Amino acid sequence: MKRVGYFFFLFLTISFFGLVSSCTNQSGEPYRSVSDKDLSKSLEKANRYLVRAENEQINDYVRRHKLKMTETGTGLRYTVHMEGNGQLIKKGELVKLKFVLKFLTGDIVYTSEDKGVKTFVVGQGGVESGLEEAILLLRRGDKATIILPSHLAFGLLGDEDKIPPKTSLVYEIEILD
Repeated sequence: MKRVGYFFFLFLTISFFGLVSSCTNQSGEPYRSVSDKDLSKSLEKANRYLVRAENEQINDYVRRHKLKMTETGTGLRYTVHMEGNGQLIKKGELVKLKFVLKFLTGDIVYTSEDKGVKTFVVGQGGVESGLEEAILLLRRGDKATIILPSHLAFGLLGDEDKIPPKTSLVYEIEILD
């Protein structure tokens, strides 16, 4: 029985090295079935498709909820439901806000009722880049809906808790004084 195992191991080893050597050209360099340029183009095409699909999902959400939203150059969408009487928020200012964070399906992920009021200094990080971008477009006291495409939210990783990778998010916020 040991001999069968030995011969099987020897066969696998010879096959592996034969396979490796057959995957190289005469100068010893590996054959490339797809060029780096072709691969880059394919990845770019796939990424464009995913961005379009995510954009369609967001547009569908906006239509279903009959929202009149402004879209920024980054893909962030926002609408102010109730205007506050404060000044526009600036970088470096401390912001406190009540929030409900949802998926495009309407399922609630986090709320300030559960997590507490969200407090951060604008421009210092610690929150999603899309949330910081949106806050700079708002005034103290505003109530707004903000839609963050995945690249402005938690991106390719998600939050490693409730938010999966590549997920668009909807914030319902009220900026507190």
